[in-house]
Amino acid sequence: MRNFVFHTPTEVVFGKDTEYQAGQLIKQQQCKKVLVHFGGASAKKSGLLNRIFESLKSEGIDYVSLGGVVPNPRLSKVYEGIELCKREAVDFILAVGGGSVIDSAKAIGYGAANEADVWDFYLGKASPKACLPVGAVLTIAAAGSEMSNSSVITNEESWYKRGLSSQMGRCRFAIMNPELTYTLSSYQTQCGCTDILMHTMERYFTLDQDNELTDGISEALMRTVIHNAKIILKSPDDYNARAQIMWAGSLAHNDLTGCGAIGDWATHQLGHELSGLFDVAHGASLSAIWGSWARYVYKNDISRFAQFAVNVLAVPNDFRNPDKVALEGIETMEEFYRNTGMPVSIGDMGITITDEQIDEMARKCTANDSKKKGAFKELNVNDVRNIYRMSR
Repeated sequence: MRNFVFHTPTEVVFGKDTEYQAGQLIKQQQCKKVLVHFGGASAKKSGLLNRIFESLKSEGIDYVSLGGVVPNPRLSKVYEGIELCKREAVDFILAVGGGSVIDSAKAIGYGAANEADVWDFYLGKASPKACLPVGAVLTIAAAGSEMSNSSVITNEESWYKRGLSSQMGRCRFAIMNPELTYTLSSYQTQCGCTDILMHTMERYFTLDQDNELTDGISEALMRTVIHNAKIILKSPDDYNARAQIMWAGSLAHNDLTGCGAIGDWATHQLGHELSGLFDVAHGASLSAIWGSWARYVYKNDISRFAQFAVNVLAVPNDFRNPDKVALEGIETMEEFYRNTGMPVSIGDMGITITDEQIDEMARKCTANDSKKKGAFKELNVNDVRNIYRMSR
């Protein structure tokens, strides 16, 4: 087991009707003016925004609002939020939505608290020195941004999708009411489940050994998500299933499932370029790529994939043929994705990808072959091209 630091400062307020505590929680932060940041019309139609506004008013907290965040959140909206925060002297940002809204809120927080161009932080050209405090009212169980130190933003001028990880961006609190996810479509829900699984799988597929406890936590989390994702397909309003998945989403990305090991993250990097170029849902980009990545790299440690197949997917073990067990595990995972409406190839998303587009994504992903991706198997630009081709 490697040395690690496990840091989870976010206060979690979990359960029914917890959104009514938003004003009280912000008041505890001793802030005077809030930016309420949200996505589309659903937050308004459901009455959630009104409940949030009333909670703020009841605590005497002033606020402004900014909606319009889209999946794969845009840099232009971040710039709009930064300008609004500076003009209105905002000192707290409340994200009401899923990972896209929370990521956008974090980026606004970085931009409003620093003089440098916020996009330079995401390109790695500069480092933020501060961030406005951020809180979240979660409406989608998926990205885990409510408890992670990361955020991902898309620059629509170049269609680069880049991430930033900083402890300063962690949410002060996360309000998590599983009932708020009832209005999601089946596709949105299953995209979220895929993202949760992949956040754990990226950490689980590691060359590090002797990490028994972290492995056990990861395997239990993945089994829980797979089990409850199937329940929600048939019973979308099953509170317990929604609650299990919502809590799993936070634990999957607060680094708990990666303690003591170096994860891979190549599927995410390849998926980012795919969703950046074609604007597809993040979860769908991951399920479309994962099977091809897995077949490309699994021989670097066949036993790891066999362990995943047996302990997570209940594939019968065959000690005489671990290669067969590993491949059956990959096939079983892809079958789960198919059964939940997720793509297992780029073509499944209705995209006919060209060699030129593959080359563009591979070059962007590897910074023109100057940066290798992945840790389970390090991938150069040609490896990335090959995986995209396998995923057609």
